[in-house]
Amino acid sequence: MNKTESFKDEAEAFAQIEAKNWHAVTLDIPAESNDFHWHDFDAVVYITKGELVLTVEGMDGPVSCGRGTKINATAGVVHREESKGYSAIIGFAQAPETLTQPINKAPPAAMGQ
Repeated sequence: MNKTESFKDEAEAFAQIEAKNWHAVTLDIPAESNDFHWHDFDAVVYITKGELVLTVEGMDGPVSCGRGTKINATAGVVHREESKGYSAIIGFAQAPETLTQPINKAPPAAMGQ
């Protein structure tokens, strides 16, 4: 399940990722509005600029995540994202180059199963 918390600053974000022995990546995400999907990896997302609106399947309403929000993203959670653009530090449980493609996987119901 995706869980949100808060964090103080970028140094704290990097320190928390390093403490988990995960892989940190800094990204600027352009405006997007995607369909429900899931990922086959665990990650933690630290919003450093802008806003991300996260909707998790089966939960009541969307959650607005602004600067200082930490999202604990568990593999397999079906969700969607909307944003006018944001910046984030993302910690991946595995090396980013080993992530399977596409990153956003269609939910089984969307694949006709």
